[in-house]
Amino acid sequence: MGIAELSSSAQDYLKVIWDLQEWDKGPVQPTAVADRTGMKQSTVSGALGRLVDAGLVTHRPYGKVELTETGRRYAVTMVRRHRLLETFLVQVLGYGWDEVHEEADSLEHAVSDKMVDRIDDYLGHPTADPHGDAIPSAEGDLPPIPTTTRPLSEVSAGTTVKVQRVSDEDSQILRALSSYRIGPGCLVQVESRQADDELAVSLTDMHSSSDPASDDLLVLSKDQAALIQVSLI
Repeated sequence: MGIAELSSSAQDYLKVIWDLQEWDKGPVQPTAVADRTGMKQSTVSGALGRLVDAGLVTHRPYGKVELTETGRRYAVTMVRRHRLLETFLVQVLGYGWDEVHEEADSLEHAVSDKMVDRIDDYLGHPTADPHGDAIPSAEGDLPPIPTTTRPLSEVSAGTTVKVQRVSDEDSQILRALSSYRIGPGCLVQVESRQADDELAVSLTDMHSSSDPASDDLLVLSKDQAALIQVSLI
């Protein structure tokens, strides 16, 4: 079975499982798949059962889900398509980074491998998409991720970090970050943490003094900060 023989739904599930594994560094719970897809748990269970029968994932009742070698290969193909399409939409067609996720979700099922390779050539073989997510090569290889990478929600006050990637699942967060000119590659400082786990961050190049103005601070909830991965510098 080739990836073209899989239904769009099966392709989506493989990509979602890959994405969750990439962020959580291991097998994922079916409930996380349901949350990400917006599907009922019973619907997800049925879909996972079909993927197990096809040899694409492993999953025991009440256990976690993990991609098989074949499932991983197909998932990486879909991830490559999605992230190259997002990059093309931003760099060539002028989309905002908060606008491309759903467009790429639709297009990734229609494009051929030849078109994806042509897009890759045209863009100069980028290694990351606009959100900082690694783009697999045509061979399925991924660029190395800094070993100090962690969610921003785990960073202590007073620490300066480099933004590595931002989840593309929440367009509101992407727009908020854009308004503060924060994106992959930016250096930010965690200025404070509150008792309710809110934290305030600022761009380090906005510091004209040791105490940035309140207008320069972006306040994030713990859940919002968890959608941003950073590395220590």
